[in-house]
Amino acid sequence: MRSFYHFAMSYRGIRNRHDQHKQLADWMFHEHDFPKQTTSYAELTDYLEFNSPFPEALSVFDEMWSEYLNYENY
Repeated sequence: MRSFYHFAMSYRGIRNRHDQHKQLADWMFHEHDFPKQTTSYAELTDYLEFNSPFPEALSVFDEMWSEYLNYENY
């Protein structure tokens, strides 16, 4: 299973997409301490709770996490 970070990076390359999924993926890319190798929901939410880049980041993360699980189980 690839990491959530690796999955999220697919949002960075989408041109003309300026939504919050892309915003969160861009932030993860630039955040040096982001847990890039993990597949743990708990570890990622703990990190985001203390380092949230914008107010809706946790709900955006939850949406992306659902997509990640669907993608990995496909």
